[in-house]
Amino acid sequence: MSPSSWRVDLPVAGRPVLVAGGGGGALGPVAALRQAGAIITVLAPTPDAALVDLADRGLLTLHARAGVEKDVRSAWLVVAVSGDDGEDHRIEALADVCGRICLRPGGTAGDRPPSSGTDSAEVGSAGRPAGGPTGPGEVVLVGGGPGDPGLITVAGAAAVRWADVVVTDRLAPLALLDDLRPGVLVVDVSKVPGGGPTTGQDEINRLLVDHARAGRRVVRLKGGDPFVFGRGAEEWQACAEQGIAVRVIPGVTSAVAVPALAGIPVTHRDANQGFTVVSGHVPPGDPRCRLDYAALARSGTALVVLMGVGTLAAIGRALVDAGMDPSTPAVTVADGGLPAQRSVHGTASTIAGLTAAAGIRPPAITVIGAVAGFRPTA
Repeated sequence: MSPSSWRVDLPVAGRPVLVAGGGGGALGPVAALRQAGAIITVLAPTPDAALVDLADRGLLTLHARAGVEKDVRSAWLVVAVSGDDGEDHRIEALADVCGRICLRPGGTAGDRPPSSGTDSAEVGSAGRPAGGPTGPGEVVLVGGGPGDPGLITVAGAAAVRWADVVVTDRLAPLALLDDLRPGVLVVDVSKVPGGGPTTGQDEINRLLVDHARAGRRVVRLKGGDPFVFGRGAEEWQACAEQGIAVRVIPGVTSAVAVPALAGIPVTHRDANQGFTVVSGHVPPGDPRCRLDYAALARSGTALVVLMGVGTLAAIGRALVDAGMDPSTPAVTVADGGLPAQRSVHGTASTIAGLTAAAGIRPPAITVIGAVAGFRPTA
């Protein structure tokens, strides 16, 4: 364990690991432990929304309370990341009494004040940090790609390493938070669908502006690409109105990457001549819906539906009613780029029921079209 990062090098796969702490400082270690295959229990009186979401999806166990000796004894490894020195020392002492290893990651500082210093970094051809902010008081909108931390761009990873403040959410590649400098402030602004914890967009905009005004290097880390249903333009506008400098580092959009990770090409010269990406957060027929599903049904392109798990049945009906062949192949891919990735295959008329029966929850992407039936042949 180095003083500026923390990595899971212990054989934690299939073993119970207790994470004591549920703030921003816990997100990186939890993501690293998930990547390593640990069975994770998080104990935190006030857990961040991203951790609540992971628990709701069955990807870890969460108890909204402080840890006690019984919890520590049931773990193979203990990780103390509450951000409170007194509480972390208490957990460390319990682990010592119980004969358990306790780690206190040095690079995940939770709610400690952000660093105001500078770091060394690679310098690009223009004499500026490669991917990093050019100076304090700037906001960088970073697309993190579709979940796997290895799929962020080089420039995006550099920006995260240079940050004083990282404003992130549940769809970002949280394992990147494992490599933050000491003292970096991590703020979880997740929007959890279905009535879960949510941070309003106005509050997110305020956080970006306030931290940048205080002279900090702020990275807004998102999943996918910030300008593909990521509200990146809204955040840029909010900063611009307050005179805050903004840069954008594009990311690999999940609309293309997640199907690819599941073996589904969004285009194939024998199947289609294009693809259409839509948001399904409101169903067909809703006054807020601006999509022409009749035109989509006739377009001949593959349809890639983001944010459509809850409205998939209505979308399927609208497409079939508009003339799409009900046997058109369809696939839903959940948790793309993450260890829990899984796919459900069906047709335009059955995919919604099959997705629901499989218990799939957001984040998930559905592809409807001939390419959804793609199977490579030798």
